[in-house]
Amino acid sequence: MARELTAAQRRVIGAAEPVTGRLRGSAAVLDRLVKLGFAFRHPRPPHDCFLTPAGQRARTAPPEPPASEETGLAPRPAADGVFAARTGEESEPPADPAARAREVRAAWQGLLELRRMTRADGDTARPCAWERAHLVRAAALALEAAGHVPGLAGRGGYVVRESPQPEAVEVRVAEPAGTEAGADRELALCAGALEAAGWQVSEHGDRRGRRVVIASPPRR
Repeated sequence: MARELTAAQRRVIGAAEPVTGRLRGSAAVLDRLVKLGFAFRHPRPPHDCFLTPAGQRARTAPPEPPASEETGLAPRPAADGVFAARTGEESEPPADPAARAREVRAAWQGLLELRRMTRADGDTARPCAWERAHLVRAAALALEAAGHVPGLAGRGGYVVRESPQPEAVEVRVAEPAGTEAGADRELALCAGALEAAGWQVSEHGDRRGRRVVIASPPRR
């Protein structure tokens, strides 16, 4: 099915909002993507189009070989610009911090829009189904969007991981090698950021006496 996509359709898919998958393009292109099964229209006004699972796969599929020089058309690499939340276990910092900050803001606004669009009451204060299905990524995005710094090997920052508790994540704060000052304060700030984003949080001590936050979306 992916071979049926035109260059214009691929550009629209490649430019989909990172978190929500919302599409922007001409009516003709969007209608065609819906007919092909790469997109669907939301039943509520303004009836925006969003990627289906097939559309998500098409966005991350390797690009097809460029067209001939005579046409001057080459499909845009679909994986370019795909946003990934930083969980604090990455080995390298962002190549462009300013660009990263813009991406995080856009992704967070997209997530709030997804909350609004997928709740009958339009409430954006509570996590949505996507967040429940992607707990680590959702919590990491909430923290980075609130201005907290993701961890980096040997340089401190927060780390988000799956929790042994069901439907929850574990958040720790690591200080740079050789110092532990401020870790508890930063962890408390991370807990506050998640709570403000609609998560339920609680602090605990692990077996080594270090503090850890357990966070989960409320069931309501």
